[in-house]
Amino acid sequence: MQAAVTGFYSNSGGCGAIFEDIYVVAGKRTPFGKMTGSLSTVSPTDLGIMSSRAALEAAQVNPRDIDQLIAANIGQASADSFFLPRHIALYSGLRLEAPAVMAQRICGSGIEIIGQAAEQIGLKKAASVLAVGTETMSRFPLASYSARQGFALGRPEFVDLLWEALGDTAAVPMGQTADILAKKYGVTREEVDRFAETSQNKYFAAESAGFYKGEIIPVAKSGAFEVANLKPRKYKLKDISKDSQGVEKDEHPRMTSLEKLKSLSPVFTTEGPTTAGNASGIVDGACSVVVASGDYVRSHGLKVLGKIRGFVSVGVEPQIMGIGPAPAIRSLLGSLDMQLNDIDLFEINEAFGAQCYSVAKDLELDLNKLNIHGGAIAIGHPLAATGTRLVTTLLRSLHLKKKSIGVASACIGGGQGIAMVVEAV
Repeated sequence: MQAAVTGFYSNSGGCGAIFEDIYVVAGKRTPFGKMTGSLSTVSPTDLGIMSSRAALEAAQVNPRDIDQLIAANIGQASADSFFLPRHIALYSGLRLEAPAVMAQRICGSGIEIIGQAAEQIGLKKAASVLAVGTETMSRFPLASYSARQGFALGRPEFVDLLWEALGDTAAVPMGQTADILAKKYGVTREEVDRFAETSQNKYFAAESAGFYKGEIIPVAKSGAFEVANLKPRKYKLKDISKDSQGVEKDEHPRMTSLEKLKSLSPVFTTEGPTTAGNASGIVDGACSVVVASGDYVRSHGLKVLGKIRGFVSVGVEPQIMGIGPAPAIRSLLGSLDMQLNDIDLFEINEAFGAQCYSVAKDLELDLNKLNIHGGAIAIGHPLAATGTRLVTTLLRSLHLKKKSIGVASACIGGGQGIAMVVEAV
């Protein structure tokens, strides 16, 4: 069998692709660090190098075999961010001739780049591709768009790009879209708080069982990436104690209770239900995935995590952007001639508890199949790195539970949704 891709599109079903004989070989990520936490001093490029080197090692793939690198990053949170994909490629050991490119679909970027990697392979433009989602949200810059024209009297005007990223100048702030969905689908504050509590509890149960050790790589408290004929890249973690070796676990998850969650005030609208406790966390981290053709996998005797069956992106009303996963999932399953009950597990990004719960209600999902090891309310949502994390976690969960078919999906600011179907192998 040869790797192949078949595209599809429609006015109502978005744009997508169906794949044959294309695989996720391995995925690895850094811990996700809390806002201004241990990883906040590390550039997204360096985080991407860490996860990429680890993913290539886990895949047992020679970096020089990789034909292309596709990176995703939203925040442009370093002075050399224009070079991010190329620098990750060079410092991860890819050959000089291998090109690198950046893609951006906001919260769906991680799934997007895996889909683009599969498309490159299906079109026979590559046999193996490295997909890298990376974000240092703590380093999102404060910008002055008028500084080059000089300042008149008064204070210069600066914009917080992190805060602005949570808004939508065409519609309403992201959190408000979740509250709109809650009202539309009749989702109560108690339901959202219980959903958030469950996300945290599932995460800690999985972490205690050692599940996340299979995808998280430890980050040393300082280090350098050295490659012949290139300047070394150095990093140092923030506020690491003298006795600590670095960071090995996610920093955002926190034990909570329904009582604590109930005590929090709504953030975006007076009636809520969105609070700081039932929304995803702002975090720093990277996750890289190795994608390859079946011919490459077989010729190199590689073990794989799973097969990529297809992916799609769709548009929705900006005011209810959070519902995006529902039409995306329906569109993709229809194109694959599958039904919702054919899906064993779902990984749907918990951008907001009210948003994810509304998607579950719309699709009438069995919550026992959803985010079984916890979601972004616990882990955090590092924008461009979320999708690669979702796919990695999903495939590992399918293997652990001895299940077959899974869906990874995310809503996207501005009014989009993205979904991918994978099969454990």
